[in-house]
Amino acid sequence: MPLRVPPSRRLADTRAASRPVLVAVMVAIGGTNGVAWAAASAPSDAATHAGPATGPGTRARAGQAHGSQAHGSQAHGSQAHGQQTQGQRAHPPAPATTHEHISVTGMHPHGHQPGGGLLREEKAAKSLSTIGTDFMDKQAPSATAFDMVAMLPGANVATSDPLGFSPETNINVRGMGGDSIGYLLEGMPLNDIAYYNGYPGQFADTENYETVSLAQGSADLDAPVLNAAGGLMEMTFRDPSEHAGGFADVSYGSYNTNREFLRLETGNIGHTGIRGFVSYSHGYTDNWRGPGHDERQHIDFKFLREWGDDNRISVIGTWNSMVASYYPLVDKADWGRAGPFGAADNLARTYDTNDAAGGADYWKLYRQPERIFYVAAPARFNLTHGLRLKMTPYAQWSYGNDPSGTTLADAGMYAEGQATPRGVPGVDDIVRANWTQNSYRAGVNATLDWHIANHDLVLGAWYDYSDDNEKQPFTAVNAQGDAADIWVDRISRTILTPDGRQLQAGGFHSIAQTNALYVGDRMTFLHKRLHLEVGFKDLMLDRHGSTTDAAWNQTDVGTNTSIPLPRMAISYQITPRHQVFFNTTTSFRTPDESALFTTYSPITGSLDPNRVKNQYSVSEELGYRYSGTWLMGGVTLFNYDFTNREIQTTIDVNNATVASTLNGGGQTSRGVDVEIGTRPWHHWSPYLSGEYLHATIDDDISVGGDLLATRGRTAVNSPTLQASAGISYDDGHFFGMASVKYVGHQYATFTNDERLSDHATGNLAFGYRMDSHYFLSRPEFRMNFINITNQHYLSGVAAPTFNAHDTTGVHGTTIAGQAPTYYVGGGLAVLFTASTGF
Repeated sequence: MPLRVPPSRRLADTRAASRPVLVAVMVAIGGTNGVAWAAASAPSDAATHAGPATGPGTRARAGQAHGSQAHGSQAHGSQAHGQQTQGQRAHPPAPATTHEHISVTGMHPHGHQPGGGLLREEKAAKSLSTIGTDFMDKQAPSATAFDMVAMLPGANVATSDPLGFSPETNINVRGMGGDSIGYLLEGMPLNDIAYYNGYPGQFADTENYETVSLAQGSADLDAPVLNAAGGLMEMTFRDPSEHAGGFADVSYGSYNTNREFLRLETGNIGHTGIRGFVSYSHGYTDNWRGPGHDERQHIDFKFLREWGDDNRISVIGTWNSMVASYYPLVDKADWGRAGPFGAADNLARTYDTNDAAGGADYWKLYRQPERIFYVAAPARFNLTHGLRLKMTPYAQWSYGNDPSGTTLADAGMYAEGQATPRGVPGVDDIVRANWTQNSYRAGVNATLDWHIANHDLVLGAWYDYSDDNEKQPFTAVNAQGDAADIWVDRISRTILTPDGRQLQAGGFHSIAQTNALYVGDRMTFLHKRLHLEVGFKDLMLDRHGSTTDAAWNQTDVGTNTSIPLPRMAISYQITPRHQVFFNTTTSFRTPDESALFTTYSPITGSLDPNRVKNQYSVSEELGYRYSGTWLMGGVTLFNYDFTNREIQTTIDVNNATVASTLNGGGQTSRGVDVEIGTRPWHHWSPYLSGEYLHATIDDDISVGGDLLATRGRTAVNSPTLQASAGISYDDGHFFGMASVKYVGHQYATFTNDERLSDHATGNLAFGYRMDSHYFLSRPEFRMNFINITNQHYLSGVAAPTFNAHDTTGVHGTTIAGQAPTYYVGGGLAVLFTASTGF
């Protein structure tokens, strides 16, 4: 658990401290090193803010609390080098291994985290990488959680714009897509309840994160997720300050980008023991290619109360409202002919019913509005000696529309495969085809942890209820191509049938309930050097739904699944600097929600018989970590065996892009992750990471009554090589960060007849942090250069297909090819940011 520093040990503002008090504080915190720091420090502001350099001859001690002040009057001590276990997130570590994490009110050090904030010492028996504030504070404020983890081993992030505004982004970890990763914000699940994706632009503002971590291998036993074969991404908010104040920043840059952020801190509210913050941000940017613009408004809040012996409860929340413009996905043919700025790869700037698309490609017909509100109350209670309760109730609402332009005939719409006169005479041919999703979700995850002798017994339960309603109504457009309502929240503004019903091309309503029971035991032996963990989770999922149009006659469709998920992990601390670990875990996921239903094309009337089975996987990791005085790093070997590997793709429904699932058969994935960095040495902190991945398909895949010869082929979205390198400098005033990311080629089809080329991109940031003046706390000025060499490249596979070209199946049938589509990576962007605490 985070141990609060007693009032007698808290650091006051060093600018106001007298020299004797400053020396005493340094010695009290740093021991012999503190004597050296005190002797080396000068009474000037610059010296007291700079902090010492660490290197081979200077061991950086856990809980160092010297350094610069930032983010208002709230700040956190540097994360204890080696003092926080991997399993620790927004909850205390296991009682069997008590470690200290000192949080110092009033100070926020910079330049003290290993690898420039890209590395942290971990102890638990699985792979895990954690991003700290040293790295996040140097990134563009509009960057998302996906952008933060992009340099970590195994992470392959595909983006559509350079500044993080566009929702068209995805992440793959060890070849597994974003729908195979769990997302948690302080214990609250954030995955889309229908398609399991994560939308990082909705999660939180970057300024409010304390840490963002990526577990590349598996989710924790108590994690409230059911799809996380590819790992777990966890985000934590900073704790509110004990003193009233705040933080603000403003940014301006390329593509008319402007962003404003303000966080207000209440400090301790009277004698209630409650403190909190509320933040608001607004951002705007023009599309970097093609017409359109994005605008986002966002609110985060957190209120916290702590009391007694490690009791705490908080209320956190996020509200997000955005209207985004669409970046069209491209295929290789159009990309080769037109590049990023060609007409074939972009929407039309003006509405013209006589153009090649008949006006259906007008950019305003594709504007995507969305709103979400998430709230949770994570809490932990020390019930009695050795017995603790952790509980996270949560509730969520989200609404979005993913529209497009299309042509609506006066007759000939289809219902249950039969032509029916459902068109509306007199309506313009060009309409806005909406795809709306309205979702509600609530649940609670509770865990009891009982420490007895050398055991930590864990018993927990998770319940989740979700209600998802999706449909595709149509909206008429005027002579200028404008729709009356882009939100489609009023039926009266949509196209109706002659009998007054809303005209829909399809849709469905489903309710899912998840129940999970889990039990585990964490044991320690050999003076706590040997750790053994065993666990078992029984996950039960009930899904039922119906189509929203009675003519489709699917009024009660459902599945019931109960999956046992055992796991085991072991770690051994050879010496304080050397550790080895091994784990084996199991995981499963169900197909996207749309796979519940037998669907028909509303235009052609053809039946889609695709039924995708549940995916099940077994994974193993074998790893080694080193944490020295100066050097830190680790290497992890991994192996996955999948049954019914599920691959997310997209399908076109009246030009609307809708997520769907392909069955990739069996798959085996093996590889190695490497990560290495240093603690700051003369203010410099380098970082390196890399991955080698060998992922192969184990079966020939059934397509159209025949088999594709895919056995032994390389799996899609699985680059063989990835590498990242970065170097950070921060002396408390001047700071900078340079980084480069390389992603090797990756296949976009199961037959390996089309692939995405390799690419490398680089980013640069630098700035200056001033001393505090009057009521301004450490004003800062920063420049960010994203994709600094302005590479034009395809950043990821958006929609893989079975085969790009016509091919002959195993039984002699000709299987028609279908071109996969890709994300276009964002071009060069430059952003200037000014920020200050107060």
